[in-house]
Amino acid sequence: MNLDSFKKLCIANILNGVSDGLRKYSNPSRVALLFAPGSHDPVQIFDPQDLLLGHETVLEEIFVVHEERWRQHIGEQIENQPKGYLIPQENLDLSGLIVFAGASSDFFYQVWFTDHHPDMCSIKPTEKWLEQAACLLAHDYTSGNPPINCSDYVVKNYALQAIADYMVDERNSHLGYDTKIQIPTILNHILSISKTREEGAWARGYLFFTDPVNIDTIDFLTMFQRSERPVISNIKHIRKLLVSVERSNRKLVSDGNYVVGITLAPVPEYAIVADFRGDHGFLSLGTQKVASFCDGNFYSTTRENKLVELEELLLDSQLDIEAAGTLFSVVSGLIHKAGHSHYGSTVVIDMNEAPLVLSGHVLDPPLTLMDPDNYDLAAAFMRIDGAVQITPDAKIRGFGCLLDGQSVTWENMARGARYNSALRFSATTSKVIVVVVSADRPISIIYNGIELNGISRWKPIYQYMPEILTLKQHLHGVQI
Repeated sequence: MNLDSFKKLCIANILNGVSDGLRKYSNPSRVALLFAPGSHDPVQIFDPQDLLLGHETVLEEIFVVHEERWRQHIGEQIENQPKGYLIPQENLDLSGLIVFAGASSDFFYQVWFTDHHPDMCSIKPTEKWLEQAACLLAHDYTSGNPPINCSDYVVKNYALQAIADYMVDERNSHLGYDTKIQIPTILNHILSISKTREEGAWARGYLFFTDPVNIDTIDFLTMFQRSERPVISNIKHIRKLLVSVERSNRKLVSDGNYVVGITLAPVPEYAIVADFRGDHGFLSLGTQKVASFCDGNFYSTTRENKLVELEELLLDSQLDIEAAGTLFSVVSGLIHKAGHSHYGSTVVIDMNEAPLVLSGHVLDPPLTLMDPDNYDLAAAFMRIDGAVQITPDAKIRGFGCLLDGQSVTWENMARGARYNSALRFSATTSKVIVVVVSADRPISIIYNGIELNGISRWKPIYQYMPEILTLKQHLHGVQI
């Protein structure tokens, strides 16, 4: 294998590994790389899934128009630095992307990009993921003979370590380097507890980990005798103890090795918090959510659908901004309530001046959803078969409504009758937005017969990889 092919393979393997790993941790995620191996090498770009499409103007401004200034700045940063030492650089401000940029004396400059999904607890673990990819590329690209699939494997299975790396760095920067807590071990214990049932029930309640030196500052309800404190690695025992704090404000407290006691006190700053909520849970650093966990794995999702497409449709409608915001708040609240309760439902947002007459139960008069009692009633109506009809003034007009229309060629029988009825109805009815909530949590936003949040720009990368282009070649083929 010649040197050029080897270097391309290094890049392709790591990029594929990052994409595969992030797909499991977040959602299908595109990944791109912009790099210059040497200080005089042209800036090159590898973007097999068109992630950077639409950002050409910014890239041209930084790396072409002001190329001399950019190269001089990087050169000053890496001068006299040891080999292998990656210096993080100022991230490019590109909307909708998570970015990590780094420079080193043995690999001049590289920037990794991936999708910023709207439902992420935190982007910090993903940034650590991209940083690890940058470190591996600098090593593989310059060493000349690494095991070609090792780096691919590392970044493909990096979720837990990415979270740990972020937490370690964050705690070190604020608490110092003498922390006694072994964070990767704690994260594994949290996953093990989340998978352990007690009398058939999943874990619920709070467990937080703080440094041993901070234990004396916590106001405990009760503490276990030092000689009998439960070992945190005894997963079955810890799972039983969680019963004492479930569905309450009480919390189990651990010093990283043992469960020390139970408290009602607030969580200390930069403590590692596991919030077990049955079949899922959330991991936090202090009060800041970092990730969720489910089925023995960590994920980036907040488990709350952000409904970005619905918000954009309402803001682009003829409603004024305040009315659109109110309507979005009301509808999204009902949708999230249905999702949390695991029941399927359909909401028809009727934007017509004269509301549609739908077959179902019509309310006389319509009820404003700004009233808490009416809001709770609307949530109950959503559990009844059929759709709930809501008008632009945030009123519920009807429930149990039947939706129908002419068959369309893009129906999906795997999605069931609720989804396909909404698809037909939307395709043949103007000025309606239909939101379908499935019992297993997926939410579909349908407008003019098209599921807007079902459109993904992600596409699989096949064995054949596109050529690596210089940035100037890439820009030359793009209309800016």
